[in-house]
Amino acid sequence: MNRNFFVRSTLAALLLTVGVALAKDQAAKSAGTAKEVVVKSLAIGSPAPMRGVKMKSVDGTEVSLEKAAGKNGTLVVFTCNHCPWAKMWQTRVAAIGNAALESGIGVVAINSNDPADYPEDEYAPMQERAKLLGFKFPYVVDATSSVAKAFGATRTPEAFLFDAKGKLVYHGAVDDNAREEAAVKEKWLNDAVQAVATGKGVTVAETKALGCTIKYRESNKKTS
Repeated sequence: MNRNFFVRSTLAALLLTVGVALAKDQAAKSAGTAKEVVVKSLAIGSPAPMRGVKMKSVDGTEVSLEKAAGKNGTLVVFTCNHCPWAKMWQTRVAAIGNAALESGIGVVAINSNDPADYPEDEYAPMQERAKLLGFKFPYVVDATSSVAKAFGATRTPEAFLFDAKGKLVYHGAVDDNAREEAAVKEKWLNDAVQAVATGKGVTVAETKALGCTIKYRESNKKTS
């Protein structure tokens, strides 16, 4: 099979998947079924909220942001399984997260989605995804979506990076091109992680997070 044809076909399929997911989100909003909650995003310079809250990780242990914090900082990424945007960035998130751990930065990936909306975001598929991507860091369940709301996180993926003093120094997207890694020009999250790991200042502190909306869980629902 011609390589260019294969690449074009793969990209077309991926774009179609993104379009279907976005259309589904819009349809849900039009029908009044989307769980839209207005949240205020955490400001640069703020400490991480809800640091002591324990969340169930894919290895069965309970993890808190306080426990996961590294000597050089902490990276929190809100993500999920079903979102096409999260899938496009997932290998980069895995690579950046694993490298951050080796640099003394604690890392936690958080799934705050309600699996009642997307079964792919259930606990078992989370375990499979973490194994497939080779996560060396915890991938946890935000059982009530309260952590996401406290952060003001609204998208998957959405990154929050804290320095050694526990202050937010970067918030936003992974980089400037979800669809084509080879075409990335601005590696915002990776650059911020490297700066924090070496005790330097972050050049770009905030960017717009792009992705699917977080499907917040209802308050009366329990963990998967």
